[in-house]
Amino acid sequence: MKRPSDIKTTETSRRQFIQASVAGLSLTAGTPWLQQHAQAQQAPASAPHETHQRPRIAFLGTVVRRHSHAQHFLDRHTMGYAWGNGWQTPRIEVASVYLDQFPDDDLGRARVKQHRLKLTPTIEDALTLGTGKLAVDGVVIIAEHGDYPTNEKGQKRYPRYDWFKRVIKVFEDSGRSVPVFNDKHLSTRWDECVEMVSDSERLQFPFLAGSSLPVTRRMPAVDMPLGSDLRESVCVAYGGVDSYDIHALETAQCMSERRQGGEVGVKSVHALQGDALWNRLAMEDCVETRKLLVSALTRSHNLPVEGGFPTHIPSIEWMRANAPNSTGYLVEHIDGLRTTMVLTGIRDFNYAGSLGDGSTLSCQMYLPMPGHGSTTADFFNPLARHIEDLMIERRSPYPVKRTLLTSGMVIAGVDSLHQGQVKLDTPHLKVQYQSTTDSTFWNV
Repeated sequence: MKRPSDIKTTETSRRQFIQASVAGLSLTAGTPWLQQHAQAQQAPASAPHETHQRPRIAFLGTVVRRHSHAQHFLDRHTMGYAWGNGWQTPRIEVASVYLDQFPDDDLGRARVKQHRLKLTPTIEDALTLGTGKLAVDGVVIIAEHGDYPTNEKGQKRYPRYDWFKRVIKVFEDSGRSVPVFNDKHLSTRWDECVEMVSDSERLQFPFLAGSSLPVTRRMPAVDMPLGSDLRESVCVAYGGVDSYDIHALETAQCMSERRQGGEVGVKSVHALQGDALWNRLAMEDCVETRKLLVSALTRSHNLPVEGGFPTHIPSIEWMRANAPNSTGYLVEHIDGLRTTMVLTGIRDFNYAGSLGDGSTLSCQMYLPMPGHGSTTADFFNPLARHIEDLMIERRSPYPVKRTLLTSGMVIAGVDSLHQGQVKLDTPHLKVQYQSTTDSTFWNV
């Protein structure tokens, strides 16, 4: 299949396409595709329970090995997960499994045998179950981990976009569509990210994507009050570029999007590393940023210690000394909000935001890594729950535009670093959306 990225176009026409696509994205945009193809449907896509007790999903994973994302989600959707005061059995049925790679430490084949699942040779077979037409009620795409090429910017080209387009082709050929979940960011290219969201609106199916961080437990269990006069957001996290930066940005964005007026988009991104980062944050216009960095650090469980307790009070100088090689993304939103994301060696995800009345709201998004107090990575439980809700209720529990915007922030951050840590204007990131009214994090 020829991909749009393979078609030669001028840079001007590409920019016009992307800008027009972003401007046209809305929950009501697009042609009434499902209505036009209603006669081709053998069963209404909106009523999976008429033919199955539970919605049946096609599970597409890159690799199932210990602690891979596909392992975490496949186990939860076949065995269940801890929820509330008990064990939640799966509310959806894994009708088919497609796995792309089988390394020496593969667990996929054993899981398929254990749960008597149908392992298919292609993505198309997983969606059609050999019938030639769409035969499932939902699709879960977990294209994270595995052996895939890395481009000149250091981005690993996981097949999220390519798999998504193959799913779209099945939808188009079948004349109907079903809900889709995509793990983590949408793609490493902005035009592909835009196209994925545009496809979901054109074909009118619920689309959920993103990180587990916005929906995991919080300590304390707080949310940004809807309509808040939020002035600045900070997330202090850890991990690498084009991998954990999406988690940190979604940690901040799930709070920022609840501010007065909702999200209006991002006008610039500036990525800095090491001394360049700390020198920038030490400047006069970053007084509030430094305050929020310290506030976020006070929520950490993993501050460096000597003799059982930190020997210095957290400060910008302390961070420069203890995390000298950190990476930061300095993000300016169109409405004046500032978001600062700092990847350090401090192994947790901590948020702080300043409000117009001078108060600060801070918390930790709880992410105990396997081997660091956790062996089951329970922070995946609420995201698995939301995937089930997506398939059962046929609606996304929160906007996919959040992940569209954070994907764009990641891409801009990578580009900023690749171009020598320069500040990049991002007029294409004028992504507007409103947060859900209800909280969506794990608080049961």
